[in-house]
Amino acid sequence: MNNNIIRSFVLLSFCTTVAQTTALKTKINSKSEAIEAKVIEWRRDFHENPELGNREFKTAEKIAQHLRSLGMEVQTGVAKTGVVGILKGGKPGPVVALRADIDALPVKERVDIPFASKQEGEYNGQKVSIMHACGHDTHIAMLMGTAEVLASVRKELKGIVKFIFQPAEEGAPDGEEGGAELMVKEGVLNNPKVDVIFGLHINAQTEVGTIKYRPEGTMAASDWFKIKISGKQTHGAYPWLGIDPIVTASQIILGLQTIVSRNLNIAETGAVISVGKIDAGVRSNVIPEELTMNGTIRTLDTKVQDMIHKRVKEVVSSIAESAGAKAEIVITKQTLVTYNDPNLTQKMLPTLQAVAGKNKVLLTPAVMGAEDFSFYQDKIPGLYFFIGGAPKGKAIAETAPHHTPDFYIDESGFLLGVKTMANLTVDYMEMQSKK
Repeated sequence: MNNNIIRSFVLLSFCTTVAQTTALKTKINSKSEAIEAKVIEWRRDFHENPELGNREFKTAEKIAQHLRSLGMEVQTGVAKTGVVGILKGGKPGPVVALRADIDALPVKERVDIPFASKQEGEYNGQKVSIMHACGHDTHIAMLMGTAEVLASVRKELKGIVKFIFQPAEEGAPDGEEGGAELMVKEGVLNNPKVDVIFGLHINAQTEVGTIKYRPEGTMAASDWFKIKISGKQTHGAYPWLGIDPIVTASQIILGLQTIVSRNLNIAETGAVISVGKIDAGVRSNVIPEELTMNGTIRTLDTKVQDMIHKRVKEVVSSIAESAGAKAEIVITKQTLVTYNDPNLTQKMLPTLQAVAGKNKVLLTPAVMGAEDFSFYQDKIPGLYFFIGGAPKGKAIAETAPHHTPDFYIDESGFLLGVKTMANLTVDYMEMQSKK
C-alpha cells in the first residue's frame, strides 16, 4: 500500500469520526431540547418537596426510579441516601462521572410561586422550615435530564457514565458523616474506577445562558470552629464579682477579624473568618458561666489555611486569658479547596464555548463559598463550573443570594446545564478514544 493510499485512508477515517461525533452531538442537543419541559417539571416537584441532608429519602426514591426506567444499574443507600446510576456505552472508553447534590437547607421560603416549599423538618434537634435555597433541586433535575439524553444514545457512547446523586452537600447533621467525603470513603469512584468528574452549580447572580469557570482554585476550603469560653457567673448588676464570657467573646470576635486584615497578604489571596452562632445565658440580668460560639474559616490556599488555624488558636487563648477566662477551641475541616485541574479545564473549554457560545463563557474570580465536590477532585481530575440562573428582567445586584428565603432561579437556564453536561461527557470520551 503506497503512501497516498495510506494518507487517504487516514483522512477518510478522520472525516468519518468527525461526522459521527457531530451527528451524535446534534442528536444530544435535540434530545435535550425535547425534554426541557420534563426537566422543569422534575425541578418543581423537588422544590416543593425538599429534604435535609442525610434525610433525602423520597428524593432518592424518585431519582432511583428514573434511572431504573432508563435501564441503568442503580445503587441506593450510598453515603446514607445517595443514588448512583451506571450507564454502559456501546463502545469501550473511559469512565466519566457526573455529579449533582440533592439536599435542601433549613430556610423558610418567602418566594411567591405555585410550587413554593411548605415542608418542615428537624435540624440538629430544632424544628425548621425546609427550602431548596441553593439550587440543588435544579441540579437534580438537570442531571436526571442528562441521564435520559445519554441513555438514549448509549450504543454510541465510547465509555461508561457514572451518575452520582449526592446527599448532604451542605453538611451532615451533628454527629453524622455524610456528603462527598463519605461517598468517596464508600468507594463511589471505584467499581468501575472513575477517570474524570464534572459538576455544575446554578448561580442566581449569573445571567441565564452564561457559563463561568476558573482553572485551579475556584471555591474556598471550608473549616468550622467551635469556641467554648468559661467564666464566672454573677449578677448583671455586679459584673466585677464575676468573669464575663460575653464581653470576652465580643473581644475575641473583633480579634479574629484582625487575622485577615493584619496577618494575611490580601494582595495575593483572600480569606474569611465569620462567627455565625452564639449561645449563652438564660436571663437579661444574669452574666452566665459559659458561652459557646460557632463559625467558619474560608481559605483558598493550604498554607494560608494552616496559618489562620494557628492564629485563631493564639488569638482566642490570649484574649480569654487576659480576661481571666478559659477558652477551648476545636477547628474541623469541612471541605477542601475546589480545585479545577488546569489541563482538564483547558481541554474542555472548547466544549463549554461550543455549547454556550464563546462570548457567554467567562473566566470568573475565585469565590469564598465552599463545595464538597472538592473531595472528588482530591482523588481524580475534575471540572466544576457555574451556569446562569438570574431572574430575567432583574438587575443582578437586586437578585436574592443563595441560602436566603427569597432565593429564586430562572428555569430557562436548565437547558444549558443539560446540554453542557452531556456534551462534556461525549467530548471527553472522544478525546480519550484518540489516544
